Amino acid sequence: MPNKTNSVPSLTLIGSNDTPIWGMSNAERVRRMVAGQAKAGQAVAEGHVLAANLAYVFDPLLLRLALETPGTVFTIGDELVLGQIPRGADPLAIHSTPGLTITDLGKGEKIYNRQLRKLEVPFVRRLAPSSRRAIERQSYFGAYKGVTDVLTKYLWPELALFLTRIAAQLKMTPNMVTAIGAVCCVAAAFLFADGQYWAGMASAFGFMVLDTVDGKLARCTITSSKWGNVFDHGIDLVHPPFWWYAWGLGLASHGLALDNRSFAIIMVAIVAGYILQRLIEGAFIKDFGMDIHVWQRFDSLFRLVTARRNPNMVILFVSVLAGRPDQGLVWLAVWTVLSLVVHAIRLAQAYAVRAKGRPITSWLEQAT
Repeated sequence: MPNKTNSVPSLTLIGSNDTPIWGMSNAERVRRMVAGQAKAGQAVAEGHVLAANLAYVFDPLLLRLALETPGTVFTIGDELVLGQIPRGADPLAIHSTPGLTITDLGKGEKIYNRQLRKLEVPFVRRLAPSSRRAIERQSYFGAYKGVTDVLTKYLWPELALFLTRIAAQLKMTPNMVTAIGAVCCVAAAFLFADGQYWAGMASAFGFMVLDTVDGKLARCTITSSKWGNVFDHGIDLVHPPFWWYAWGLGLASHGLALDNRSFAIIMVAIVAGYILQRLIEGAFIKDFGMDIHVWQRFDSLFRLVTARRNPNMVILFVSVLAGRPDQGLVWLAVWTVLSLVVHAIRLAQAYAVRAKGRPITSWLEQAT
């Protein structure tokens, strides 16, 4: 039976469920999701209620879609999972309620997730003690961006999942994880500057993994915050040039210091290339309403290796293995310039397409 005892107005929770998910009850998870969407400006329409079945754990994407349009209902077969239905309607008999748009998630329909840049079948699973860990795993990978760099996508998802589970069990907040990562980030810069490249890369690796963990912990436990986003993304945005500069300083410890002129040219190429590439990405979002990396399939593939922090660390790692960390900095500068050129060309091509009156849409949306 519906349970209307909850702290969120216009929310009807169907049934009960004692099985925890990510260290909280399913009812608390739903309330956090609804409260988060309310802060983002999404709310239940007047004359409607949001009905959520506590027997199921569902993708946050479904909540956003349900709140966008009154009458949107998601089911598994004949059983309601989530929906925004008219007030007074029976959530246990939605098929007899007129005016609803019902999507049966059991049919495996793919939906484009703009926030996470991927085309996916939103996860929905019946929550029970036997399925809890599998659901946590699925919700964790469901929070992964579909378009990202090669290391984040392929190298450490399992390690980050393990650490995310530990953080959730310890009741750590995403900001706590971000703070630990920030310490690793600063330590890496000092170690690089001292020429301790292996120790620096170990510290940098810790930061890069925790940079994944804090975001996944926030999404899985529904504990994102405005300050947390500023803290996390601010560190991500600012630190890379300091790492590369520190790397150059550390070359002197190995007798491989670059002359002042060469070092200045390399740093200008790296820093200017990094800033300009970010500006191009921002211009694409501003003018076309989407990330440049999801425009066409090529752009999504290029995001795997483009000159961002993680692919750049691969270059430097290989250079240390080869005993030439000085050449690693040169390779990084060259790759940054090449990546900048690719992004500049793609931005110009997008403007040219729009000038011809053709729409700019993501290849992922076109695949739906």
